[in-house]
Amino acid sequence: MTTNNTLVSPVYMGARAAIAQLRQSKIRDVANAGIGRSDVLPFWFGEPDETTPAFIRDAAAASLTRGETFYSHNLGLIELRETLASYVSALHPNPRLPITANNIAVTSSGVNALSLAAQALVDPGDDVVCVTPLWPNLVEIPKILSANVRCVPLEFDATRGWTLNIERLLSALTSTTKLLMVNSPNNPTGWTLNRDEQRAILEHCRERGIWIVADDAYERLVYDETSCAPSFLDITDESDRVISANTFSKSWLMTGWRLGWLVAPAALIEHLGKVIEYNTSCSPVFVQRAGIVAVRDGESVIARTQKRFRAARDHLCAALNAIDGVSAPAPPGAMYAFFKVDGLTDSLAFCKQLVADQALGLAPGAAFGDEGEGFVRWCFASELKRLDDGLQRFREGAKPA
Repeated sequence: MTTNNTLVSPVYMGARAAIAQLRQSKIRDVANAGIGRSDVLPFWFGEPDETTPAFIRDAAAASLTRGETFYSHNLGLIELRETLASYVSALHPNPRLPITANNIAVTSSGVNALSLAAQALVDPGDDVVCVTPLWPNLVEIPKILSANVRCVPLEFDATRGWTLNIERLLSALTSTTKLLMVNSPNNPTGWTLNRDEQRAILEHCRERGIWIVADDAYERLVYDETSCAPSFLDITDESDRVISANTFSKSWLMTGWRLGWLVAPAALIEHLGKVIEYNTSCSPVFVQRAGIVAVRDGESVIARTQKRFRAARDHLCAALNAIDGVSAPAPPGAMYAFFKVDGLTDSLAFCKQLVADQALGLAPGAAFGDEGEGFVRWCFASELKRLDDGLQRFREGAKPA
């Protein structure tokens, strides 16, 4: 194109390179293939099949009735921050780490919490390490900030399930590493850090000045008769560079509410407030009111959910292991069976075919990194009858042609 005999270059209308290079969610790719089909049984997202308990919904409704439709403090209502501080302190008693409202930032979902933490810490070109297979959001969030992300894979054994090679991880965490992002219990594998591994990681990062961002979304979904998974908050002191990100979505059946929180050093919380202002400004007050009631009165919900999900896990994994060519070790935590299918080399195509032929929605292992190829993720946060319906469809879809 020319104007007055001067060559004008075409205008680039796309995003900057770091955004253009983000990988598309393969989970969404499969789900999009089933949009509009009422016959599809969806187990692709990490979402319980129950609605939020009535007492939580009622608290939000009462807030709206009172007309609480205005902005709140960037860091959240002080009542919610104090409630969360008491909750976290009781769950993770640690005299070396007194937690008050000054250590809490309320966020608009758990993924927003993770994004805010990364925005507060990561500069372009920084070295970030992630333990994978992993929910893709954690790997991609630092890339939005133009960080360099390196992945340390877990190791799979058909009998023991997923385990961490701790020496491999520690060797990847060098003096040039800015941040370690770790999710335990893990989505998708259910792998859970033990206390010795946590101590080794914390001491290693402490010596090198590496920040740890722990995604603790599934800490209450553990199946060894304990109430909570081991946490870095149990062993951290006030001088450690540790942030815990959490969400109301899983423990209190509140996925659609989009409410989460961060536990961080008080010196960082002030800056997180500024980052929140330039992202969402604040979480809705009526949603925060629901959060207060959930934390204060919701332990029975968590106990019931643990029991229900444990039964669902055992039921689904036993049925999957009975299928030739399938290995499904029972995960110690989270809400997913991440199972290996012998001979599977394209899990995305396989899951799309299950939607097309069997009206069954599962998540492809490749969505969680190269280490996940050959695996499929099934969210078992469902009634047993619904799981059985899905199993019948899976057996039909997994038959050799």
